Parts: sequence; structure tokens; C-alpha cells
Amino acid sequence: MKLPLRLAVAALMLGLTTPLWAASLAYVSNERDHTISVIDMASLEVIDTFPVGQRPRGILLSPDERLLYICASDDDAVQVVDLATRKVIDTLPSGEDPEQFALHPDGRHLYIANEDDALVTVLDVETKRVLAQIEVGIEPEGMGISHDGRWAVNTSETSNMLHWINTETLEIEKNIVIGARPRHVEFTRDDALLWASAEIGGTVHIIDVESHEEIHTIDFRIPGVNQDRVQPVGIQLTSDGRYAFVALGPANHVAVVDAQTFEVLDYLLVGARVWQVALSPDEKTLLTTNGVSGDVSVIDVDKLEVVKSIDVGRFPWGVKITSGHES
Repeated sequence: MKLPLRLAVAALMLGLTTPLWAASLAYVSNERDHTISVIDMASLEVIDTFPVGQRPRGILLSPDERLLYICASDDDAVQVVDLATRKVIDTLPSGEDPEQFALHPDGRHLYIANEDDALVTVLDVETKRVLAQIEVGIEPEGMGISHDGRWAVNTSETSNMLHWINTETLEIEKNIVIGARPRHVEFTRDDALLWASAEIGGTVHIIDVESHEEIHTIDFRIPGVNQDRVQPVGIQLTSDGRYAFVALGPANHVAVVDAQTFEVLDYLLVGARVWQVALSPDEKTLLTTNGVSGDVSVIDVDKLEVVKSIDVGRFPWGVKITSGHES
């Protein structure tokens, strides 16, 4: 994408050979097509699609945003894509059926949920060495790491538990039972609270991080939607602590929640079978991946309105958005 004229002139005057500014891009994993779609966040159009491994689900950006890590679930591998070329440049050991993962703030230690083996694999991405395989509950799926790097939390779908892993000792310090089939966890920016979705339970659970005790449960009631279709999965929290956005699966809605009072403020109709959500760097736009309809919904956060639908590949699952600034 071309630079704005004023930035291009500034770059020439300074004798710079690299851009001062780059477009923010969204990367979407298409589970059935084994591809990644690239969305330009300025135009809100798909500008590229490239092939990756079998059944890509969870995706992550490296801290410098030069690499994309992909859970290629059916290849039993974590793939590494160079975003400059959009080519797979490496494959990392991951354990069987990696579903989701989380990268420690040090940018080096990757915590991977291995659904088929009831394990969390801890991997050093620089040396490609497996540091530990931690036994957890049945069908581990979600992974989250606190911003201070102290805790890694895994969700086990069949055991209905959150497993709190001490990242220093690589041992589980606490197991918490929550609603049925927990799928995703998200820490608040101050690491005071953990939000955890329970897909079959139809609930989101708010956990006090210091005590590891649940302090609130959020239920969802969408007019005209059968309750058994309300299945929370992905969660995104705004950095100012104002909103939480919760993807409600086959209910085809995103819930807007007051992150202070935990009150549900609104339900926004999106595509079919909404899996994950991601905020743009300025937090003015929210993207949702809608598996069954094969598209991404675009939500204006200020207006709390869906403003566009973007066709991507078959069964879009994960989504990550770059900052739009080159390091």
C-alpha cells in the first residue's frame, strides 16, 4: 500500500529507505481451506490469501509482528510464517492436535493446548526445544497468559476446568471448575481479573486472579434466539476497561458487556457461527470470524453497529490484527 504523500515526502527528506507507516492488516485462519486471508484494515478488503498447514485454528503474532504462528491442528504442528513473504519458513514441535496457544510476554515461550493428549506443551521458539509437557484435563482448548507473565491458564473442555500454571515452575498451582465446556480466557490489562467463556454452559465467568475465586457469572438472553444456541467462545476486552465483547457461537451475535458492572448492554447480529473477535489497534473496529457463513463482520465500536461483512475462506476461525507500525 502507498504511503500518504506527507509521509512519503518526509521519508525522502530524511533519506529513509523503510516506511514510516504501514497499513494495519488482519490475518484470518480459514479452517476448511487451510489458508490465511489478509484484510487491509484501511479498505476493509481481502488483499491476499496464502496456503498454510491443515486445519489452521489459533494464530498469534510475534512481538515485532514479523512472524505469524499458526496452530496447524491436523498436521500436529505449529507453523511459522514470515509476513514479509507470506511463506511458511519453519515448523515447530507442538504436541498432538494444537488448538490454541499463548505467547509469554518474553516473546520466547509458547504455551500450546494439545487437545488429543490432555497436555499443555511449553516450547522455546528460539531453540525449538520442548521445555515441558504439563498434564491437564480432558480436551484442553484455550490458553491465556497474564500480561506480567506470571500465569498461564488453560481450559479443558470436558473436565470443565481452568488450570493455573505457574510460568516459573511450569507446574499447576490451582484447578477451578467453571461452566460446561470452557473455551477461551482473557486477562484484564491490570491482570486483576480473568474472563473465561463456557460454551455449553452459555456463560462467562469472572475470576479474581489473586484469590483464584469466581466473583461473577454472566448469562446471556437474546430475544428470539433459542437458549441452547447461546454458546460463548472468543472474548475481547477494551484497554480502557469499558467493554467486553463476547462471541456467542451459533447464536450469531456478539454480546456487548459493561466490563465494570458485568451488565450485558447489547447484542449485535453478525454472521453464522461466530468464533473469535479482535480489536483494531485504535480499538475503534472489532472483527468477528463467522465459521458457517465464511465471512468476517466489521463492528464500529463507537456506534456499536455492524457496518460491513467481508467474505474470506471456508470456516474462518482465528483472527489477529497488526499495529500498523513498522518496528
